Amino acid sequence: MYYTQADWDELYHRGETPWEKGEPHPALLDFLAENGPLTGEIFVPGCGSGHDVRALSTKANHVVGVDIATRAIAKAQARRPIANEEYLLADLFELPAEFDHRFDWVFEHTCFCALDPATRRQYVDTIVRLLKPSGRLLAIFFINPDHDEEGPPYRVSPVELEEFFGPYFVVEREWVPAHTHRGREGRELMRVLRRH
Repeated sequence: MYYTQADWDELYHRGETPWEKGEPHPALLDFLAENGPLTGEIFVPGCGSGHDVRALSTKANHVVGVDIATRAIAKAQARRPIANEEYLLADLFELPAEFDHRFDWVFEHTCFCALDPATRRQYVDTIVRLLKPSGRLLAIFFINPDHDEEGPPYRVSPVELEEFFGPYFVVEREWVPAHTHRGREGRELMRVLRRH
């Protein structure tokens, strides 16, 4: 089922937002502590209320968070900026041409698994379109291959990740996060992917 902007807004209105944890993902914080801040232009799809965007934001980079939910973007914009981050209310699949090949990094967390599986190829095509030729995708994939219920989140498996991302990206690093949100232990896969 393809969720519309109205669907996502309604979930925020009802407070049915289990992906909103009130803080950045612990594994993202671990990565930044180990490797230092990401530099350049950074894109965060499905940014929600912007916790990960703020964790990524420094005076030396520029982070753009995008979400289709009006209430999510309103929450993100209501918070005091950390540095140069900005938030855009937009459909991920209808981004302006000025975003083409603009970004050094994309940070993925809970967007890929939230989208209707029928749109996954379109998602990957969009990420490839946004990244510079040497750009990287830092991703925390919610791996739940035994999840048979209707989503979101929808089932994702490592085999599917290879099917969709393999033609365009090289896996530079892959690991299971040591720290995560409660209930996700052992159900996530973190990767650094570089465009071919």
